[in-house]
Amino acid sequence: MSAPTVDLGMMHGGLRLPAEKQASTAAPILEIPVPGVLVVPLEQHVGAPSRPIVAIGDTVLRGQVIAAANTAVGVPVHAPSSGRVVGIEDRPVARRHGDAAPCIVIECDGKDRACTTTRHDDYLAMPPSDLLSHILEGGIVGLGGAVFPTAQKLMQAKTSEVECLILNGVECEPCISCDDMLMRENPAQVVGGARILMHALQVETCYIAVESDKPEAISRMAEALDDIDDKRIVLKQVPTIYPSGAEDQLVQMLVRREVPSGGLPTDVGCLVQNVGTAAAVHDWVVEGNPLISRVTTVTGDGIASPVNVRARFGTTAAQIIKATGGYREQPRYLVFGGPMTGKAVTTDDVPLDKSANCILALADLPSSGPTLPCIRCGDCAAVCPVQLLPQQLTWYARADDEAKLREFGLVDCIECGCCDLVCPSHIPLTAEFRRAKHRMRELADEKARAERAKRRYEARNERLAREQSERETELARQKASARAAGPDAIADILARKRGQRKDGAE
Repeated sequence: MSAPTVDLGMMHGGLRLPAEKQASTAAPILEIPVPGVLVVPLEQHVGAPSRPIVAIGDTVLRGQVIAAANTAVGVPVHAPSSGRVVGIEDRPVARRHGDAAPCIVIECDGKDRACTTTRHDDYLAMPPSDLLSHILEGGIVGLGGAVFPTAQKLMQAKTSEVECLILNGVECEPCISCDDMLMRENPAQVVGGARILMHALQVETCYIAVESDKPEAISRMAEALDDIDDKRIVLKQVPTIYPSGAEDQLVQMLVRREVPSGGLPTDVGCLVQNVGTAAAVHDWVVEGNPLISRVTTVTGDGIASPVNVRARFGTTAAQIIKATGGYREQPRYLVFGGPMTGKAVTTDDVPLDKSANCILALADLPSSGPTLPCIRCGDCAAVCPVQLLPQQLTWYARADDEAKLREFGLVDCIECGCCDLVCPSHIPLTAEFRRAKHRMRELADEKARAERAKRRYEARNERLAREQSERETELARQKASARAAGPDAIADILARKRGQRKDGAE
């Protein structure tokens, strides 16, 4: 068995946090039965929600497209199981923190009948452009949490000089262990997905990064690489530190290149994809299975039996938790995602979607104490992995000073929450930054709308001026023509005009 390359490259800042993953990795991945009703959100990715192409009363099959991409940045949504569409309506969803958003409600028939799909065992014979188009049809998005449409990300990368693919299996946030368990139980799919992505990108180097606290996953991935003996793919072990799994920080550790401010890893020749995304690409291209389910960690002190599950999208958190053994006690907090970057929801009727790498049920939150004035200790800057100055950013965020926020790099904040954990004054720094980013986006939208209105106004004025000039030119031409024709011609023209007016009056 080939040993993974140990990468000692260190990023700036970060924290060594308790993993809290032992309980959820003690048992194999649990397959959750298909429930009687699936509530499938139309907004499961970055970009506009997908557009329904089915109607109430329609019968659908597993894997059938039920909603189409609404914009260039979008993916289709597939039916997670067979049944009948009984509703297209607003339901609580995780991406809206439990607020309502459009969903397609499917009453399952219990037969789980699949529609016909195309398999491509011979994907190496496919032109990369055809392979990219096929990946787009699978509804695949980034399963690390960002949920950016995978095909569009690959297409954007094709316009850059990408030299290497990085598969991210670091999973550094506490409590989340779905990628760890996926690599333990399905390493061949991850490696197979890597080879498909490499062919689509036409690159000859791939690094699979795994955090050093995942020895079993590292071992299984190494065995899978030995089986295919593809020297282009290298397993790399990275230090156990949060947030080493962030894209820019991972690129810095693996290839010693710094992603520019406001830039992307493709700007320095790298494309980063989650290991779960790679496995989903393999399942779609080789097996013909679109993205209709995922591995999700169910954990927290409010869960009776923490475990990783594979569940169909549209299965509610309540149904998933009940299938794992239920609550230990009714939790006060339910979070989709990890403790550092997750989103709290107000009900467990929220359905699983493509972004849900973890369902975290907490009996209570640790008390952080009251918010106090900043003592300028500098701890927040010391742990910031992006090397920002959170203290100064907080001042400018509270003052809505957009110019200073841009100057001090707020757009580069990855909202990891490290500054919150170390602040002795318990200042909610990350919340301030999120609010400021939202305000900056609003201002940018307002400026864009004002610019569009200005262009419309200027275009109208130009059109009116052009029409006036054309009228004046035509009038001058008529006058010049009349003068050249002489007095009799002018009298004849005037007589015809009088006759036209008379006919119009009659």
